[in-house]
Amino acid sequence: MYSWFAGDGTAVEYAEMMDIIEEHHLADGNVYIGSDTQPHNGGCIMSSAIVLHGAYNQRGGKYFITREVMSSREMTVLAIRILAEAERTIRIAQDIAMLFPDIKMELHVDISNTDKETPTSNLASMIVGYVTGIGFDCKIKPDAFAAASVADKHSKVRNLDD
Repeated sequence: MYSWFAGDGTAVEYAEMMDIIEEHHLADGNVYIGSDTQPHNGGCIMSSAIVLHGAYNQRGGKYFITREVMSSREMTVLAIRILAEAERTIRIAQDIAMLFPDIKMELHVDISNTDKETPTSNLASMIVGYVTGIGFDCKIKPDAFAAASVADKHSKVRNLDD
């Protein structure tokens, strides 16, 4: 189980977070989930975000974040990190979907489209196929804000207490 924090950095118990997600779901809100990694000391920092937005009468959004240092040397390889990001995002989404089967949820992956010439664009078809093959909606850059903005911000922080 992961340690979760609200966007302001306060610790949040898993059950409390699920209660907030349920309340958001019942108010017809959308849930966006994404993960990102950054190389760090021969491994990487992985962060995952659950973003809540679009509920009835909601102003702005709310998010939860979890982070961990992954010390495996293989996590320095971009393709392995991207696959690990997708796997973590799917795992979190499956946990939420088991509790709320009809929730409106979208998974965000921090990769570029196949028509771009970026290091991740050659992985786009495989990763999107992986996510959608499991049954989730999937967005990639530039529409993948949960991964490319929220999780990205927290994966770059070098001090895990920040």
